[in-house]
Amino acid sequence: MADAEANPPPEHYWRIRYVASMDELLETPWQHGINALCLRRTLPGDYAQVASLLQVEEGITALEPEDFSHLSLTDEGRVAVEQMLADLELLTERGLAPELNCVNGFFRDATSAPIRTDVSSFHVDSATSPMDTYLCTYFGASSEGLPNESATLKVTLPHLRQQLLTAHGGSEGRAFERYLKEHCYDLHYQPHEDAKVFRFGVGNLWRVATQHRHCPVPPCIHRAPDTLPGDRRLLLIG
Repeated sequence: MADAEANPPPEHYWRIRYVASMDELLETPWQHGINALCLRRTLPGDYAQVASLLQVEEGITALEPEDFSHLSLTDEGRVAVEQMLADLELLTERGLAPELNCVNGFFRDATSAPIRTDVSSFHVDSATSPMDTYLCTYFGASSEGLPNESATLKVTLPHLRQQLLTAHGGSEGRAFERYLKEHCYDLHYQPHEDAKVFRFGVGNLWRVATQHRHCPVPPCIHRAPDTLPGDRRLLLIG
């Protein structure tokens, strides 16, 4: 747990706003360049116990409420399950589509493409209509954030762009731009050498801005932490 809090959310990064309630988290409009809202929480319950008892394969497993029903949990373990299911129900009632995941290691992008496109690469989420991303890590290493001012869109870096043009087999133009979007290359960022990456923290519930044409603020750059098989995480994403 200590590692997950090694780089806590910065108190004074101007694009983050800390909120005091779930209603404030859900209802605050994006404005003034702020692109991440955080409801800081210290949650009760034994999430490590829940993570250790789940029968999951390597990679990402979507969890249903019934997946917890057969676990031999202590009272603290049951409190943890109740908290996760309460978050899931609350966001669902608000018209969102959250899910609970157990991550048992993560498979990095194994292709030879010039740009990684797995979720452990710094990226922004994209949508075709107004929507946000909700994230909460209950156990394990938490998601990481990167200040927009400390990153460069990878497809604008000359050496990577030339490699992508070669892979595309064409030249600059609309077809190439479509190629970038179709492969999600246009969503990934390179941290600057002096970038200060921060962790979202365990228990905190985040709402982050996504990239779509109606969003009034820049999308939030973030990633999943690199993990190995056996390094389990419990999280909500929606």
